[in-house]
This record gives sequence, structure tokens and C-alpha cells, in this order.
Amino acid sequence: MRSRLQQIGLVFFGLVAGVLISLNFSANAQKEAAAPLPVEELRTFADVFNAIKQGYVEPIEDKKLITHAVSGMLSNLDPHSAYLDADAFKDLQVSTQGEFGGLGIEVGMEDGFVKVVAPIEDTPAFKAGVKAGDLIIKLDETPVKGMTLNDAVKRMRGKPKTGITLTILRKGEPKPIVVTIVRDKIKVQSVKSKMIEPGFGYLRVTQFQEETAADVVRHLDKLYKQDKEEKGEGLRGLVLDLRNDPGGLLHGAVGVSAAFLQPKAAVVSTDGRTPDAKRQYSAAPEDYLRGTREDFLKGLPPGAKTVPMVVIVNGGSASASEIVAGALQDHKRAVILGTQTFGKGSVQTILPLSNNTAIKLTTARYYTPGGRSIQAKGIVPDVVVEETPNGDTRERVREADLDRHLDNDREKTPAPAEKPKAQPQGKAGKGTKAAEEEEAPKPPELASKSDYQLGQAVNLLKAWQIIQKK
Repeated sequence: MRSRLQQIGLVFFGLVAGVLISLNFSANAQKEAAAPLPVEELRTFADVFNAIKQGYVEPIEDKKLITHAVSGMLSNLDPHSAYLDADAFKDLQVSTQGEFGGLGIEVGMEDGFVKVVAPIEDTPAFKAGVKAGDLIIKLDETPVKGMTLNDAVKRMRGKPKTGITLTILRKGEPKPIVVTIVRDKIKVQSVKSKMIEPGFGYLRVTQFQEETAADVVRHLDKLYKQDKEEKGEGLRGLVLDLRNDPGGLLHGAVGVSAAFLQPKAAVVSTDGRTPDAKRQYSAAPEDYLRGTREDFLKGLPPGAKTVPMVVIVNGGSASASEIVAGALQDHKRAVILGTQTFGKGSVQTILPLSNNTAIKLTTARYYTPGGRSIQAKGIVPDVVVEETPNGDTRERVREADLDRHLDNDREKTPAPAEKPKAQPQGKAGKGTKAAEEEEAPKPPELASKSDYQLGQAVNLLKAWQIIQKK
């Protein structure tokens, strides 16, 4: 039996070596000769495989053991690299189209637990009161500690109309919050718009999907037509709201940027170890279109490229939304207002494998047109405005707070600032049922008059108009 297991180990050793050779490691094939394989380390790997197969308390399938090994290899690189089994890979493909089954939250890992980056508006999680910074410690009766992020996401997703109970730790709460959420089909309307008042339009992007940039053009056209019907002389100001936008597709971010920048203007660059990871993206059709479809920017109202703009961001603005904010800021096309963004400035490449699985591998970093690295720092607003006149007391997790995050390679990442604890509000005590009911958010009113940051953005645009007239 022992000799048979040793043979299995040698076969497995050869399999791992073969996979490494074919992957590199194919990336390095165009370079000089590939570095020699770490034979001793691979032999140790095979020895561990043998020991588990021979002595673990319960028998384990080879497939399961190898899957766990691959998953652990990726999850220990950084918070965003992961192994995607067939279900997770399918979910990823579906979610980029804007529709999937689940709760509606963007998550990361922190100290072995799932940490909420941002709940997506109008989803079950948002309506149930899940907040940015919440630490999910249990899914139903299963502790999260020890799960990979991929495993946790897989458990949270599921068929619509099925329930799941989350146990949440929230800063400022004396005890865990238990909330049951009914999964639903998450169909995210990624672009919304509204005329705030005559001459001033509001455009909100909640996530960057396949059709987001084209939808932005349609909404801009709608705003300009509405202004004309109200006998306006064209928009005098536009607010682009990217708060709590967790990102999405790169070409969507390039397309949205291209709607406001001059043709061929630089939008973002990437840099990594392989030639494919070194790219420049500009406001050009070849960089924001997929396939051979017609250029949607042909329907863009002419004033969209010159209308005075304010972009609102916060700690929940990540990845693609940071690309847009950084491009508009570097080209001095818009004033960035709000609070420092999340700081996810890394590129994940999906590499399909056999059996409809894939790996999500971090392959590069993002840089703004001016050469600034977004990673672990984010975009610093031109005008800092907190969420309320009294500041933002909510816990905000950022990239720099995540375990094993990549460093910013162009400037030192400052240590995360100590955030103030949320103060109890209202008559009901913290942690009581009444308090939780009071704090559960209602579906937000688009461009609400009580939105402090939006109010300050509009005031800035009006002041801009006065200065221009003078």
C-alpha cells in the first residue's frame, strides 16, 4: 500500500511539474530559457500529498485534495487571486452581464473572515441593512474562519427565494448582529440619471458591466434632451456619482472615461511581468469596444466633453471607478469630490482551465495617465467632503487594510488611520431589535436633497459658473 502511494506521489509530482511547465511558465517562453523547476519543493509537496493520502483520519479524493492545494496556492498570493471551480467560473461570467443569483455585496477577506467592501444598491443585502465594513463571521451555522473567499462567495450565492443567515460583527456594536436574507436575482441597473434642477444633471454608475459605457451615453442624451425641453441652453453642470461602485470590467471604465475625454486621450496603463500585462488604454474604440459593433460614442451629445463636471467618490469606490476618477482628475476634466477611494489598483486576469474551471490571477497594477499607482492608495479627492457635516463615522475597509495586499510600487502606502467609533443614535439602544429596524436602510432616493456630498458638488458647480461669468 505504501509503495502504491509513493507511486501516486511520483505521478502527482510529475503532474505538478508538467502543469508548471505548460503554464509558465508559457508566459516566459518568449524570454530566455525558463528558470529551473524547484525540484526539492515539489518533492516536499508530493511527500505531503502522500502523507495525507496514507494517514489522514478519513479518506480524501485526489481531485478534492488537488483542488484545495491549487486554491490555497492562489488565495495566499493576495486578496484577489483565486481558483474558480465550474460554478464560480459560471457565476463570474454571468455577473459581468449584470444578472446573477445572490445577496448583492462586494466582499474581501480580513483576518480569515469575509469583510464587506460595499453592498450593491437595491439588492437583498442592502435592504437588510448590511453595511460597508461589516465582518461576516458565520454563514448559517458554519463559521467563516478557515474558508477561502471563493468558498464563502459560493455559499452566499444561490437560487433566488432561498434564505441564508449571516452573523455579522460591526464596529461599535456590543454583540454580533444576526440577519436572515432571502437571495434574489441580482439584476443591477448600472446607470441611473436625474435632472437635479434646470441646467444641472446627475449621473450615477453603480457597477461597470458589459453595457455600462453605452448606457452612460444613452442617459447623457436623455439629460440633454430633458434640459432642452425645459428650454435650457444645454447642461451647465454634471455630477458623476461613483460612490460605493465596486468596479467591474476594464473596457467599461475606459468607455465611460472616453465619453468625457478627448479622442485618444490616455485613460489608464497597466504594468506587470509579462508583455501582455504592459498595456496603454486610451479613449479610442479599439480599447473600449468589444467585437465589431458600432461605436456607441457616436450618439454622445456634443456638450458632454466640455460640460463642467464633479465626480463624487468614497471609500467604496474601487477598481474601475478609480480608473475613471483618476483619468478625469489627471486630465483636469473634472473636480473629484468626496473621500479617498478604496485603492484596488491591481489587474486580475481570468485564465480558463480544463473542466470549465479557471484561475483569477493578479497580473499587473493600474496607473493613472499621470503615472500614479492606484494600488493600496486610491484616488485622493481634490475637494475632501465627508458623508455628513459631522463626518463619516462608518467603518471603511480599504485595500491597504486587507491581508497580503500588494504594495504601491511608486510611493509608500501610509498606515491605515484609526477610524472613529460610531456613536449611538436615536432612542433605542445599540444591538436592540428596535435599533436594527431603525438602521435598516430604505431604497435610496436618487439624487436626494438630503445627500450632503451631492449638495456640495452642486454648490461647487454653481460657483464654477459664477467664476466663469466673471
